[in-house]
Amino acid sequence: MHYDVLSVGDAATDVFIRLSDAHIRIWEDDHGHWMDLPFGGKVPFEYALTVEAGGNAANAAVGLSRLGISTAIAAHVGTDEIGRTMQAALEREGVDTHLVRFDPRQPSNRNFVLWFGQDRTILVHHELYDYHWPDLSPREIPRWVYLSSVGSDGAAYLDHIVAWLRAEPSVRLAFQPGTFQIAQGTAAMQGLYQRADVLVCNREEAVEIGGGDHGRLADLLESLHRLGPRIVVVTDGPEGAYASDGAQRYRVPAYPDPSPPIERTGAGDAFSSALVGALVKGLPLQTALAWAPVNAMCVVQQVGSQTGLLSESELRKFLDDAPEAYAVTTW
Repeated sequence: MHYDVLSVGDAATDVFIRLSDAHIRIWEDDHGHWMDLPFGGKVPFEYALTVEAGGNAANAAVGLSRLGISTAIAAHVGTDEIGRTMQAALEREGVDTHLVRFDPRQPSNRNFVLWFGQDRTILVHHELYDYHWPDLSPREIPRWVYLSSVGSDGAAYLDHIVAWLRAEPSVRLAFQPGTFQIAQGTAAMQGLYQRADVLVCNREEAVEIGGGDHGRLADLLESLHRLGPRIVVVTDGPEGAYASDGAQRYRVPAYPDPSPPIERTGAGDAFSSALVGALVKGLPLQTALAWAPVNAMCVVQQVGSQTGLLSESELRKFLDDAPEAYAVTTW
């Protein structure tokens, strides 16, 4: 089967732990926002919720599948019950999992999401898998690869992906780099940045990746373009997102929340998957930028990274009902 998109990266089970405010203190200094919990004691929480197949690659695969795009995932998991549960959860969403590799020596990834108020701190651990890029047959070669985070030991794996992409010039690449890829530095990721048709990151990541000026968005976009991507998109939380195709710059505001956000995990994946999904469907960048914040808004209105992901018809209904101020503009 020819797939529209092959989503590549680590998958994980996400355990959301809703913290009560009785024993939590939030504070801020020049280095960021912080959350304090009592040390050495027992901290009560309100409840826990599990997303069986989370992580960037799985969230994107589910988001794309719900948009009616034929999607497969290439990921590494353990042979444990968690890994089998991940596979089953993805298959229920219509994602093809035959490229999921089961590692008998390592457990599956689990993330713990400490959810307090509208935001969260995620405890992340990537298992050290024996990464191997699959030998894809001609009928398995996708139109697009959506590449997101892999573990810190995935450098050789990413090199194999770069080599494969060079041998398959018709395959388009959407790159949403994860923490470890960004930390490895631009030189190590040069082949992926050069090959990317679309690069998506947030404003702080854009500074780390391209070295641009945080206060000057045009400089951030230009710095990312110099690495090679054809389209660059920089998200900026409630301020919306900014994009450039090398010829024109665009801005899109955040889609208005119908009520205060419940929980923000997965908003970036929802944004990126809707953006890429529109491009996969052959829609122009302006339309893709209009789609993306709608998907992100719906995810933050629900608990978990996938509950609010939209179908195309649901997304278009939100656009039909959008306020006049919600528009993609040039600058």
